[in-house]
Amino acid sequence: MPDLLLELRSEEIPARMQRKAAGDLKKMVTDGLVEAGLTYEAAREYWTPRRLVLDLRGLTARSRDVHEERKGPSTKAPEQAIQGFLRSAGLSSVDEAHIHTDPKKGDFYVAHISKPGRAAEEIIAGLIPSILRSFPWPKEMRWGAASGPKGQTYSGIAGLGGETLRWVRPLQSIVCTFGPETEEPVVVDFEVGGIRSGNVTYGHRFHAPDAITVRRFGDYAAKLEAAKVVIDADRRKEIILSDARNLAFANGLDLVEDEGLLEEVSGLVEWPVVLLGEFEQDFLAIPPEVIRLTIRANQKCFVTRPHGGEALSNRFVVTANVEATDGGREIAHGNGKVVRARLSDALYFWKTDQADLPDLDQLTASAEKFGLDLKKPLDQRMARLDHLGVTFHAKLGTQGERVERIRRLAQEIAPLVGADPELAARAAVLAKADLTTEIVGEFPELQGAMGRKYALLQGESPSVAAAIEEHYKPQGPGDSVPTDPVSIAVALADKLDTLTGFWVIDEKPTGSKDPYALRRAALGVIRIILENELNFSVDPLNDVQVLRHQVGASPSSPDRLNAILSAAARDGMFRQPARGLIAEAKAEAPEWLALVEQHDPSISDDLRAFLQDRLKVYLRDNGMRHDMIDAVIAPEACNLLAIVRRVEALGSFLATDEGKNLLAGAKRAANILAAEEKRKTVIADSVDPSLLREEPEKNLLAAVNQAEKEAGQAIQNEDFSAAMLALSVLREPVDSFFEQVLVNDPDEHVRANRLALLSRIRTATDQVADFSKIAG
Repeated sequence: MPDLLLELRSEEIPARMQRKAAGDLKKMVTDGLVEAGLTYEAAREYWTPRRLVLDLRGLTARSRDVHEERKGPSTKAPEQAIQGFLRSAGLSSVDEAHIHTDPKKGDFYVAHISKPGRAAEEIIAGLIPSILRSFPWPKEMRWGAASGPKGQTYSGIAGLGGETLRWVRPLQSIVCTFGPETEEPVVVDFEVGGIRSGNVTYGHRFHAPDAITVRRFGDYAAKLEAAKVVIDADRRKEIILSDARNLAFANGLDLVEDEGLLEEVSGLVEWPVVLLGEFEQDFLAIPPEVIRLTIRANQKCFVTRPHGGEALSNRFVVTANVEATDGGREIAHGNGKVVRARLSDALYFWKTDQADLPDLDQLTASAEKFGLDLKKPLDQRMARLDHLGVTFHAKLGTQGERVERIRRLAQEIAPLVGADPELAARAAVLAKADLTTEIVGEFPELQGAMGRKYALLQGESPSVAAAIEEHYKPQGPGDSVPTDPVSIAVALADKLDTLTGFWVIDEKPTGSKDPYALRRAALGVIRIILENELNFSVDPLNDVQVLRHQVGASPSSPDRLNAILSAAARDGMFRQPARGLIAEAKAEAPEWLALVEQHDPSISDDLRAFLQDRLKVYLRDNGMRHDMIDAVIAPEACNLLAIVRRVEALGSFLATDEGKNLLAGAKRAANILAAEEKRKTVIADSVDPSLLREEPEKNLLAAVNQAEKEAGQAIQNEDFSAAMLALSVLREPVDSFFEQVLVNDPDEHVRANRLALLSRIRTATDQVADFSKIAG
């Protein structure tokens, strides 16, 4: 069967866009071909900085002929309906339609539509230009004379304005060949944006700039390899990593590996050549995090360390795109010059941060507020942050006010996660202190990491230092979550404060817009709780933080008010919002009453729903069935770990014969009840044992009583597998009941009693999950 080769060669594509673009190209082409009636055996995409490539094998040479019957309206239908049918079927008049007869519906029109198959070349020639014009680049550009204003001519070329082709970078050539291995492939001819497809490509920009004629993928890949182009990105990564390791080892060094940087560098070169550069030893006085980030961000280079050591060396690995005649000495030297300049800046900022101490007299109030020791540099930084009144958000106050909220919430979370409340409070106070350093101002990526560095230098607990860096985690799906209890407490407090704050000011995510990364914050809360198996509800924590945002600074005795809020978080007073607070507020200070009564419970309810939605997405992405998730999550549920354990237990139970049969019985009971409730049939409030006439219904009542009791006790103990096991005793009694007992008994009292028995089945199973939401 024929194979298709497609290459789109352009100027350099940004590395971050290449992998997705190649995947998009593969999907758009294969989906389009299948939709057009073709099939294929295999497809694989490739990419380099200058080209996207698709290798598609075993494509059918022609689409099938299509014959279908399209049913239309009755022959007595209004003329407008008939004309609409004719247009949709592609018929010019009613005479071209056939009349079919149905015994019940009478005569109606039917269109017999025949579509002859098309050659694959024809389909491809029409498909590729449409794909290129609608390709989903994050950013794209126009170029050349044709991109000028429409109606004007430039160098004899008419301007097309917005109608001209857009691409991420100027598109230079298109290769599109099609044919079986046993024959000479043909060029699929089409034109888009003034570029006509062909069978000619070009190799490496410097090493092999001449034209190369290709036939199919096999010789295409081989010829490009000879022309210094490795089209397989994963192979380029292997070459770079292997050569970098070997070069470092040969010089007594170990490569500091970086998967993200490796992915990016492989997208910057078509022919990777690894070289070793160096900078002066004096720069090693800079913290290694700063050195690594500087070299990584500015020169896309890997750092090294002495073999077997922990500290960095003064040598780094450069990945070039050419084999230089001097062995790469000038390339390595040039990169070294840039690295030295950037490290000079970093060294200046590092020294400035250590020497730039604020006026301690001005920071006394802030120091007293947070219990800071102004003899310690990081404490001074935090005092300055509060003293300067740096705004976090116009509607949410300053960073100092935010730190105060996070500190109190971290203290409340600490006992729940096994952390020392005082260490959690200390870490929360210092968590944002490094934001005022010069080095974080220059390298924002180092926030947290520099805070940890300063914390260790001034003798803080290792847990406090770790929390300063790790409370930002996880910052994405691939990032790890904190595991130290102090880090967990501060990370949760930080994210919950962000969520509740923006919910209070009604700045929630809408559609695809999420400017404050609240979805990421919610996913962070979910991952921290689940991956550390933390068994508590976040509801009271959300409630108390919402109230903190709404109450703000109390007019009198704020410490006492915060103590009440903390007690509310522990005691769960917020399920009937602010009930306990109002009582205490009356006794403490009348002015608190008005503040506390402003609490809007709908904010907490809406935030809980948002967390549940994010949890559903997370669980579905991890392979859990959406119907089981929906069956388990109740509107008020916010113990995330308990929800997951319920879903897991439910999935295991429904995989058994007992589970499958009970599900069928429970759904049957629910359907009968729903139908009778819709008819407003009388259903008894409770089951009257004296009205049970048949042995199966008596057995079912006994089984329901047992299952309800045992399942309820298991759920209280959070043993969801035991709860499922308790329900399994219902399987045989439910089956026997439906086989031998007539629910719709002529005696209305018996019928009402039996419906009440079915209601008991629903009540018993609902303790564990809403079986009506489960497919099957």
